[in-house]
Amino acid sequence: MPSTDIVDLDLRLTTENYRYRVPIKFGGRVVEDATVLNVEAACRTRGGQQVAFQGKPGPTSGWGSMPLGVAWAWPDPQVTDDRRLAVVCELTKRFIADLLADREGGHPLEICHRQATRRGSIADEVAREFGLTSPIPQLAILLAASPIEAAVFDAHGKALGKSSFELLGRDFVSNDLSAYLGPQYRGLYLDRFVSPKPKPQMPLYHLVGALDPLEEADVVKPAGDGLPETLRHWVIRDGLTHLKIKLAGDDMAWDVARVLGIDATASSSAPGRAFAYSLDFNERCDSEGYVLEMLDRLSAANPAAVSRIQYIEQPTHRDLAAHPENTMRRVAARLPVVIDESLVDLASLRLAVEQGYSGVALKACKGHSEALLMAAVAQHDRLFLCVQDLTCIGASLLHSASLAAHIPTVAAIESNGRQYCPAGNAAWEGAFPGMFTVHGGTLPTACLDGPGLGY
Repeated sequence: MPSTDIVDLDLRLTTENYRYRVPIKFGGRVVEDATVLNVEAACRTRGGQQVAFQGKPGPTSGWGSMPLGVAWAWPDPQVTDDRRLAVVCELTKRFIADLLADREGGHPLEICHRQATRRGSIADEVAREFGLTSPIPQLAILLAASPIEAAVFDAHGKALGKSSFELLGRDFVSNDLSAYLGPQYRGLYLDRFVSPKPKPQMPLYHLVGALDPLEEADVVKPAGDGLPETLRHWVIRDGLTHLKIKLAGDDMAWDVARVLGIDATASSSAPGRAFAYSLDFNERCDSEGYVLEMLDRLSAANPAAVSRIQYIEQPTHRDLAAHPENTMRRVAARLPVVIDESLVDLASLRLAVEQGYSGVALKACKGHSEALLMAAVAQHDRLFLCVQDLTCIGASLLHSASLAAHIPTVAAIESNGRQYCPAGNAAWEGAFPGMFTVHGGTLPTACLDGPGLGY
């Protein structure tokens, strides 16, 4: 067993709450605030290296953070938002207690993978205690565990004085990837698929939510806080080149007009600038036929706008097994089409590929170990890769950006917390100013090269 293995681990949980400066609408849902879970980790390795609690983010303890996006992870109208938040918070507490009772230790990948096998039974117990009539969704379970995983990886790297992304090879991990992904990965380790150093800079994907004004005439209720109120102002101020467009998925005329309107605003705000778009339907389309018709209508109206679309995200229902008719082969023949809400494990990825999906959206909110493993599979199988956030703020945004910067085939970073919840970034802006105030449409990811997860 490597001397770098964790042998003692301790974890502490705190919470924060923030109001959004403006609401965000996606998938028919409107979100106006955020509850953030923070997990601090102390640990000791077999070789005696250690970090201790310091009560706040810093160089001497591990830190993991994640907003609890239950509207995305658990969109159940039969369970209130407050109840879903309470359940996910309770899950995080139970997962912490479970890890503290696990004395086996090991590399963070091994520790997190071992616990993942126990999360289902813990979630079933919590569901019974809360009187839920349906199981807690796997996506919500992953979300609850994600700040814990980040804290453990971060603490391990800080204890050793190295980036966590440098600690993924055979010298640090006892098992190769076949233990997690199957026999075709025998002899392979994550260092084959993860870069030890971050890319020096990456383009930022700016979100255009369904409620976001494009022009001054669209502003109904100004935030009045000095930040841009319209897409035009954001494009000009931040030098944006990449736009992620939230669409309805069940209103063809609106969706076509929205893409054309966004393209017109972007193009006229910065004539001659090369723009790139992603389209996110948040599962609202009834079939791939909707997507194909929309692309055809866009092509007829403005071929240049279609040429700027880099990929399409999760057009139809997240439950792939329940909807085998929702294939994506014809869409994928035209553009990369990625799973997001559907991706919860290796089996779901394999099923998505069978049904015609050609790419994967990684998210830190599904767990750091899961993101690394799915990144390995995607690269091994030559799938399109992107990294997205969950309106991440503060440490969670830095974590998501660091993940994107260390995975070779990921081309851009999503970062929309600065648009909707800048208050959550305030404590981090001094140390990482370029990550929250954007210049030239890029983020200076070279700064995410410190010990642990880089922040």
